[in-house]
Amino acid sequence: MTWDLLLAGGDVLDPGQPGGPHRADVAIAGGRIAAVGPDLPRDAADLVDVTGRLVTPGLVDLHTHVYPGASYWGIDPDPTAWHCGVTTWVDAGSAGAYVFPAFAEAARRFTVAVPAFLNISAIGLVGPVGESRDLKLCDVDLAIATARAHRDTIVGIKVRMDRHNVGANGLEPLHRAIEAAQACELPVMVHIGAAPPFLGELLPLLRPGDIVTHCASGIAAPSAQRSGVDPAAKEAYQAGVLFDVGHGSGGFAFDVFEAQLAAGMMPHTVSTDLHARSLHGPVFDLPTTMAKMLAAGLSLADVVAAATVNPARAVKLSDGTGTLGIGAPADVAVFAVQDGPFAVADVHGQVRSAPVRLVNEATYRGGRLLRARLPQPPAPWIPLTQAQRAALERRERAVRDLLTTPLVGPEGLAEQFPRHGG
Repeated sequence: MTWDLLLAGGDVLDPGQPGGPHRADVAIAGGRIAAVGPDLPRDAADLVDVTGRLVTPGLVDLHTHVYPGASYWGIDPDPTAWHCGVTTWVDAGSAGAYVFPAFAEAARRFTVAVPAFLNISAIGLVGPVGESRDLKLCDVDLAIATARAHRDTIVGIKVRMDRHNVGANGLEPLHRAIEAAQACELPVMVHIGAAPPFLGELLPLLRPGDIVTHCASGIAAPSAQRSGVDPAAKEAYQAGVLFDVGHGSGGFAFDVFEAQLAAGMMPHTVSTDLHARSLHGPVFDLPTTMAKMLAAGLSLADVVAAATVNPARAVKLSDGTGTLGIGAPADVAVFAVQDGPFAVADVHGQVRSAPVRLVNEATYRGGRLLRARLPQPPAPWIPLTQAQRAALERRERAVRDLLTTPLVGPEGLAEQFPRHGG
């Protein structure tokens, strides 16, 4: 047969299959993985030599916010997706029941896959905080009806559990999120932050398979900086609660993370919490977050697993997403592996050194190469440092220079319509 696309000669790392990176070709036909192995027939409509490059499943980011123009935090994923390798962007509760139909319609226009957590608050994340301060908005019956009406999109229930979001309501928003999730047989994703509620109150309520995001937050567990891992966190981990990095602009501290690793608590999933306030730093993208995991001592294989097959399994994406298995969606990322060291920082300015970093060279979604998309400028309410503003201005000037200079000189042109006669 003739493949649609053959990625030839790369170092394939598929955490869905046993073994580490190995030299192999990846064949794609009809938007699906058709074959993986050495020396496949070169009978392809499009043959791409990826020798010396790392080939992985398209990355699965378990915590993002991709509802631009309708939420405080939302961004358009496409201008980042094409150069970062993330083909599945799980939205972490940007929309609640009142607006979820509009969110689902918007998500269908993206070039990437966007499964989503439904916010237990019906208004979702229209503002920076406070969506669960009014318990009338945390309508369990409405959440259940919405989740059942959108089973093709909704993969869980999201609730933000910190004093800024629940106010005087304590644990009640979490109780309601769990009630809705149980009725729909879905996991809950719980954002942790500034207490109250305290970790010792909320983590014991979670079920095996539920997800605690910002698991290495220095804000949620400041005592970890002084005395190791919070006992409630360790008990939840041992009980089968999934720990997700959820870096964000305030959710990841190296010292807390390193204490968890020392206690044998490697995160199950590595995600960015990429949104309008973290896109320009400190997160930037998922490969940068993965470099921080490497800086903390995780292996490349473990980090890739935590950003592909593990999140796909956490939300039961059962079609092979996160793997390069035969018949799986042809979502593929191609990376150059650059040797470091590279300085990387957490949200509090703690710096570590990553031995390598992954630099995306091509991202395929359903076998189609994602093409370049220019990003939109940050929304006017996004706080930026002078250094960030200056960098954005330099980038804009560089793009303008590229686009205002003719693509090629006279020597690079051909006569498209030759003249005939005199």
